[in-house]
Amino acid sequence: MVAVSLDGRGDESRIFLAASIAVADLEQSFPAQIAWQAETYWSRSEGVVVSREARRYGALLLGERPLKVDDEAAVVAAMLDGVRAEGLEALPWSDAARQLRTRLRSLRQWLPDEAWPDLSDSHLLETVEVWLAPYLNNISRRSHLARLDMVAIIKSMLDWSQQQQLEELAPTHLQVPSGSRKRLEYQVDGSAPVLAVKLQELFGLAETPAVARGRVEVMLHLLSPAQRPIQVTQDLKSFWANTYAEVKRELKGRYPKHPGPTTRGTLHRRRGPNHGVEVSSVRTKADQTGSTVRVSLYGRFS
Repeated sequence: MVAVSLDGRGDESRIFLAASIAVADLEQSFPAQIAWQAETYWSRSEGVVVSREARRYGALLLGERPLKVDDEAAVVAAMLDGVRAEGLEALPWSDAARQLRTRLRSLRQWLPDEAWPDLSDSHLLETVEVWLAPYLNNISRRSHLARLDMVAIIKSMLDWSQQQQLEELAPTHLQVPSGSRKRLEYQVDGSAPVLAVKLQELFGLAETPAVARGRVEVMLHLLSPAQRPIQVTQDLKSFWANTYAEVKRELKGRYPKHPGPTTRGTLHRRRGPNHGVEVSSVRTKADQTGSTVRVSLYGRFS
């Protein structure tokens, strides 16, 4: 159909005057403008890269036929178009990959003078051809994206020095005085990472642990022996001095067997065969072991 009179409202225009035209008439009138063209594109409805030969007159599709995919670069380009269209959530983000990305985004915010990569949604989508394209060989369907190792892909954006510093500046876990390794939960907005830990596992720790070269103190979610929240603080020293006595009285009523320091500087632990550990002086030390910053206790045993 050829429309010659419309009301000028774009896709919603009303047609006042039109005439039908057959493909044969186009072929007879405009043979030089009609040709077969190879096309490779992302089909969002099918979730797959489609390759075809299309017979066109300008933008008008007159016919099509399947085309065997031989151009790997064209397939990769179409997959990148698919990721741009569907968003980063189309990628297989494991919990480990999400936390790694959040740790790196936090470091970029906490240490602005250092060259930590920009892993914001907008920047990643703008630069998919740089960081994602090298991993898209032999991938042509939405379901194939599940093969991607997002942890490895993100780490590939770091230089050697950054990979070495990552575990020191933004560890995945902290080892608390009880000996347990507790996971740090990093926040998408770059606020302080959260350490959820039972209160009695921190007995003997005087100061709030910190990350990013001591610039960011962790947010402590102190839990009861039943793992229920009892206090949220970023100032452990103040908690011991001003709040702990009241919390201790409340917990003692609820949990009569709840262990607690009997005097200042004393720690009672119930992990392992030695239940009593008396600490005459307590300090913290960053002792890198894998991705854990160890909070060490120094004192005498009884």
